[in-house]
Amino acid sequence: MYEGAEPVSYEGVPHGTPVLSSSGLEFGTLANVLEIASEDVFDGLIVKTHDGERFVDRDQISQITTKFIKCDLDDAAVAQLPEPSGSPVFRANALEDEGRTFRDWIGRTFQHHGWDEQK
Repeated sequence: MYEGAEPVSYEGVPHGTPVLSSSGLEFGTLANVLEIASEDVFDGLIVKTHDGERFVDRDQISQITTKFIKCDLDDAAVAQLPEPSGSPVFRANALEDEGRTFRDWIGRTFQHHGWDEQK
């Protein structure tokens, strides 16, 4: 099913990668990788599931590959994963000032590319 999967760093795993329980059941896809940038430490994952986003702590992850991420959690534990919490994360949207509108002109003129809240 995941033929050709190679181990990869948390920094190189693409969004949308399937996330599996310890039984191999896919319960969601990678939405975000969390890290403590000042310490260069992997902190966990935000996983998009059919019930919304869920947090998976770094200690619950056994394998990160180019094709999937596998957790140490059984299917019952996966169903109990918490929603993400903490401060919201904002990411600059550099393409927001492209175009011909007044807002685009403001972005180009004042070098403000806008901010999007990331949930």
